[in-house]
Amino acid sequence: MLSATATLPPTHVPPQPSAVSWAQARVLAHGAAQPSPARTVPLCDAAGLTLAGDLCTLRPLPAFDTAAMDGYAVAGLGPWHVRAALRAGGVWEDTLDAGECVEISTGAHVPAGACAVLPLESAVAGDDGRVAGPLPPPGRHIRKTGEDAPAGHCLAPAGTRIGPALLGLAASCGHDTLAVVPRPRVGALVTGDELDPAGLPRPGRVRDALGPALPTLISELGGESCGVRHVPDQPTRRLAAAVHERQDVDVVVVTGSTSIGTTDQLRRLLDDAGARMVVDSVACRPGHPMLLAELADNRWVVGLPGNPYAALVAAHTLLGPLIAGLSGRASAPLPHVPVRGRVRPAPGPTRLVPVTWNGSEARIADGHGAAFLQGAGVGDALAAITPGWTDGTPAPLILTPG
Repeated sequence: MLSATATLPPTHVPPQPSAVSWAQARVLAHGAAQPSPARTVPLCDAAGLTLAGDLCTLRPLPAFDTAAMDGYAVAGLGPWHVRAALRAGGVWEDTLDAGECVEISTGAHVPAGACAVLPLESAVAGDDGRVAGPLPPPGRHIRKTGEDAPAGHCLAPAGTRIGPALLGLAASCGHDTLAVVPRPRVGALVTGDELDPAGLPRPGRVRDALGPALPTLISELGGESCGVRHVPDQPTRRLAAAVHERQDVDVVVVTGSTSIGTTDQLRRLLDDAGARMVVDSVACRPGHPMLLAELADNRWVVGLPGNPYAALVAAHTLLGPLIAGLSGRASAPLPHVPVRGRVRPAPGPTRLVPVTWNGSEARIADGHGAAFLQGAGVGDALAAITPGWTDGTPAPLILTPG
């Protein structure tokens, strides 16, 4: 538990954290947490959540032989005597004999005895109640029972994120509810005595850019945003108390206070609380002071740098993979595409730059200083540029919708 009375001696100089590689940081963040307990929700509340178990068919799909076109379900050789007209949703209980047919609509139950469906545009209806046309091959334009999936078949495995198509699939199988892993609840604490919350900043101060951005960013990463609170840098106990008070969330995001300066106390507070440090800085630029730790009460703390672009990089490096792990989702592979433009690679660390992406190649956007969000604001992704990169070399992309 974080101590609300924790203070630091003025002469305390914290040790330099040991950085892990950018790629390893994402792996560690994803693998650190177990998924939250499952719950069952109606289909209307499941969008954006994650399947806690396999989605399986309750009966064959389709559940009966189904007409795939408007026309005539025919038996034997023609011309065929029309016995009835059958629309979707109806059932004709009789059996067709050779030389008979029913007029049928797409999606309707194909009656017993039918061997194929003669499309409407190929049929010639006579005044004598008969229909002529070329005999279709056996089974033509009939979707057979179980053709798409037999009963009990797994359609989507546990860990699949639930979108519109999967909701429709579940409904078509007869499901009214789904077992899901809920979104992790994420609360944010923004530190920095120099921040103004609104309007043009006063002399010597800066406008808070992260407070407005974090709720949307948390939602885009798959979490449930539970509000943003501003916390002063001093006294240190205010931050400790604020983290302790967020008992209602799974993850506490702290911006600022992650470096080793006099006012950056998060690492010391976590150490005093006996937290398990999973990532203690990352070999990347910007954002290297980021951190991930687990508190004794199974809550998580993600430390993001105070500079806005550096914080965005850190969120996609640690917070996104952590949320995916808590949600029971696999870590999605990153696309590698050619990246073009000019950037100075860092001597050792990975450099994260905003890029625009046209589907085949990415181009580095202007304006990506640690405190400047222009490039990220107009870009489509972040590209991970390694020291050996040259113009046009492929690099992994983290897509950033919005």
